[in-house]
Amino acid sequence: MTEHLVVDAARRLVAEHPPASTPTEEFLGARFDAGLAWVHFPRGLGGLGVAPGLQGAADAVVEAAGGPNPFDLNPMGYGMAAPTVLAHGSPALHERLLRPLYTCEEIWCQLFSEPGAGSDLAGLATRAVRDGDGWRATGQKVWTSKAHEARWALLLARTDPDVPKHKGLTYFVLDMRDPGVEVRPLRQLTGDAEFNEVWLRDARLDDAWRLGDVGAGWKVAMTTLMNERTAIGGGSIERGSGSIGDALALWRSQPDPGLRDRIVTLFARADALRLTGMRHAAERGDGPAGPMGSLGKLVGAELNQAVYELCVDLLGTAGTRHPGYDGDPATHDTLTWKFLRSRANTIEGGTAEVLRGILAERVLGLPGDIRVDKDTPWREVPRG
Repeated sequence: MTEHLVVDAARRLVAEHPPASTPTEEFLGARFDAGLAWVHFPRGLGGLGVAPGLQGAADAVVEAAGGPNPFDLNPMGYGMAAPTVLAHGSPALHERLLRPLYTCEEIWCQLFSEPGAGSDLAGLATRAVRDGDGWRATGQKVWTSKAHEARWALLLARTDPDVPKHKGLTYFVLDMRDPGVEVRPLRQLTGDAEFNEVWLRDARLDDAWRLGDVGAGWKVAMTTLMNERTAIGGGSIERGSGSIGDALALWRSQPDPGLRDRIVTLFARADALRLTGMRHAAERGDGPAGPMGSLGKLVGAELNQAVYELCVDLLGTAGTRHPGYDGDPATHDTLTWKFLRSRANTIEGGTAEVLRGILAERVLGLPGDIRVDKDTPWREVPRG
């Protein structure tokens, strides 16, 4: 299928289901059924079986018509869970999970990071042990965005402590309504509580909802993380949109000749990121998300921070005043909120330091860091 056929399908979608008058869930359901959710997914599962690079053509038509963005509504579901479930889940899980995920009837979260295992994710301590035809999970996860809203979670847990840390992990889909799951909000710099700590106390896991083989959880997790970074760093295909669009709008209303060089430089960086993302999508072809997705995520995160620093400088004394720290969503459109929120961009979804290591080793082919514990059984690795 060529690009113009994807565009024609998207135009039919917005003509038959005008976003302005169609409920969000209904519109997203129609888009899924039209194969325009993830165009590279198989037919019947939200896709058309075409190259991922054609997704932008569909997105542009829907965005221009004012259609909802599922990534904004269900980021862990749309960008991370869906490709992981498709790649490693059973046909029954495909049928059960993908459509309500896309329509945002069921929100997802990602139970990866722990208090003692953030950047060293493979060192995690949450345990899952066999219990009849299922498993029981016990442990603590942290920085879990959307956990307070989520119906399902992507859970990485240790099932064998007697092998090296990367080899003893297994990957599950967890029901967040299980009585063994407790969610506690964490307040952040903006005043919001987007993320949480999650306690698992003998939480029940159905073996039929395991993704990948027992002990192969690290491989499955790489599918999630590569797609996460590609989704976060994908950016917009529309020139001058996103964070740089906020800066341009502010500049037009109150230009400051002393800051002209900064906004020109940032616009050039934003355009380079946009074009690089488009090139990466085209070069990817039919292949899975790879380490190049880390480039967009890294550059985009640092760009967002620089853009909103400029915005605060342009605001002058007004940039020192934030409307409130009580988590009111009405503040989320303010530049001061976006400035504060951008501080997390170089931490969430892989820290800037981790992403530089990935790019150095897996893209540039540079020697890897020394890893003294890679062959040591997890049980024998010292932990703080």
